[in-house]
Amino acid sequence: MEQISVETILNTYLIPWGTKIIMALLVFIVGRWLARMLTKALEKVMTKGKVDKMLVSFLSNIAYAALLVVVVMAALEQLGVNTTSALAILGAAGLAVGLALKDSLASFASGVMLIIFRPFKLGDFIEAGGTTGVVEEIRIFHTMLKTGDNREITMPNAQIYGGTIINYSARDTRRIDLVIGIGYGDDIKKARDVINRILDANDKVLKDPAPTVMLLELGASSVDFAVRPWVKSADYWTTRAELLETIKDSFDKEGISIPYPQQDIH
Repeated sequence: MEQISVETILNTYLIPWGTKIIMALLVFIVGRWLARMLTKALEKVMTKGKVDKMLVSFLSNIAYAALLVVVVMAALEQLGVNTTSALAILGAAGLAVGLALKDSLASFASGVMLIIFRPFKLGDFIEAGGTTGVVEEIRIFHTMLKTGDNREITMPNAQIYGGTIINYSARDTRRIDLVIGIGYGDDIKKARDVINRILDANDKVLKDPAPTVMLLELGASSVDFAVRPWVKSADYWTTRAELLETIKDSFDKEGISIPYPQQDIH
């Protein structure tokens, strides 16, 4: 049997294939670096054009993924792989993977719809998919939310877009709805005047629209007032807490009771 010399192995296999592998690695490394640079340049252009941050992040992720596919194809060409055949194989494989990962594709489509219709933007406080939090980032398949206790929640876009979205930050103002009960033996007019004074004294309560204080109902254990002041959205929780505390203190000083559920037995 004829023996293959070391020189033949080097010239026929090792050197050509080694050169191809090195070139493929160089193409991949340089190409990935260029993809990152182009993506960052795209981000800067969109940011200067005052494009919404959420849209900038989403489009940048898609652009980087597309450029990375081009880089991988270029690297495969250096190895002598027929990229046309590879694309056909990838297309067939993509169809099979797409059927298997239909939930992920639904999340991708939902992410595109969120970007187009923009029911919320970065920094908005929303409730979606049974979760409440501040929108930090929208990605290709997921949206990142930060809760009030500083937890990070990753939610599939399909879960958000497929359900009801409540955007608490969409409007500049919000109405606080309080139900304040007093005892049946207390003076209704006096209680109403005390609540109105508290609302007038709070600088976070807006004058327009004017707050309303009305008798809501005669409950089983109390006479209930509906207290509805308007505030800036950013002041909602702070003002709500302040009003509750001030009403309780003022009622105590004025001798107005806040009854608890009770039942008289005769």
